Amino acid sequence: MDYHTNAAILAQALPYIQQWQGKKIVVKYGGNAMLDERLKMAVIRNVILLSCVGIKVVLVHGGGPEISDMLAKIHKESRFVNGLRYTDGETMDIVQMVLCGKTNKNLVGLINTGGGRAVGLSGVDGGMMTAERLTEDGVDYGQVGDVTDINPELIDLTLDAGYIPVIATVATSPSGEAYNVNADTAAARIAAAIGAEKLVLLTDVRGLLRTVGDDGSLISEVDVTDVPQLERTGVITGGMIPKVNCCVEAVRRGVKRTHIIDGRIENSILIELLSDAGIGTMIY
Repeated sequence: MDYHTNAAILAQALPYIQQWQGKKIVVKYGGNAMLDERLKMAVIRNVILLSCVGIKVVLVHGGGPEISDMLAKIHKESRFVNGLRYTDGETMDIVQMVLCGKTNKNLVGLINTGGGRAVGLSGVDGGMMTAERLTEDGVDYGQVGDVTDINPELIDLTLDAGYIPVIATVATSPSGEAYNVNADTAAARIAAAIGAEKLVLLTDVRGLLRTVGDDGSLISEVDVTDVPQLERTGVITGGMIPKVNCCVEAVRRGVKRTHIIDGRIENSILIELLSDAGIGTMIY
């Protein structure tokens, strides 16, 4: 690219920066973007840039592969029930150690060394995230939590102080029992609780496709009222169902726009937020 093209790209970003400046945006970080070092650093740079131009970014992260790796090291098999990790007491200890420790602090360190200002938190801190044991049709998931309440006070204090909250999705019950919470679900509830303008879910697919496997059939925009029909016709299926449902819940709780975007595309966050192009599927 020549200098004129670079300048044009920056100029295109200006109205979006002005639009989102001072607003809250929640990014759920997971999938291949956490495993590929090039993509990881792109996400870190994107988050730092958004913060530097005055956008209040909250980074909510999972860490499934790292949890599985640690369980393998202690010779414990990872077990999944309906797509959720079965979490017994020993697994819950590993989840807390990996999510709240290694994964969370590594992300905080990368942001800070990259010139940003980050603080590592979990749903346990300040009573941020309260949950109860997830029960669906009598299925036992162990210590997997269903979020019952979000206290946004600590997140807002961190944002107001100019820091980027990096949140691990471990919650507690009123009696103090720890729960493993799905990161998409946690991000949606946090976005609603803090009054975020946008929720962005980084995934390993282009977005919602009308025909599975055909990237050319990407559906760019979906009204929440159209979701039941898309589910009935099989457009929304498999692993996309819980992601779309999280977006729908966030919108119904007051988040204006939610986005499912491809985290395998470098700088996908900036493309979505600060350009005319946009990528992925917006649910509003």
